[in-house]
Amino acid sequence: MTIGLLVVSNVFMTFAWYGHLRIAKTEWGSSLGLVATIFLSWFIALFEYFCMIPANKIGYVGNDGPFSLVQLKVIQEVMSLTIFTIFTLVFFKTETFRINHLIAFVFLILAVYFMFKK
Repeated sequence: MTIGLLVVSNVFMTFAWYGHLRIAKTEWGSSLGLVATIFLSWFIALFEYFCMIPANKIGYVGNDGPFSLVQLKVIQEVMSLTIFTIFTLVFFKTETFRINHLIAFVFLILAVYFMFKK
C-alpha cells in the first residue's frame, strides 16, 4: 500500500512541479500568468499530499509499518527521479536519456540496496 501511494504521489508531484512547462505550450496554457500557474500547481500538489501523507503514515515503522524514516525517504527519492525521467521522456521530446543517466540510476539502486541491508 505504501509503495503504491508513493508512486501516485510522485506522479502528482512531478506534474505539479513540471507539468506547467508543458501546459505553457498549449493554447490555453500559454495565456496563464505566473500566479495562475502557481495556483494550478498547488491544486495538483494537493492530490500529492492526499497520497504522500497516508503513505508515510502507513509505511513508517513507528506506526507498525515496515519502513524506517530514512528508508521511506530513499524510496520516495528513487521513485521521484524514476517518474521524473519517464515524464521527461514522454512529455518533453527534446530531452534524451544518456549513459550517465543510466549510471546514476544504477547508483540509486545501489543506494536502496545498502539502505535496506542489515
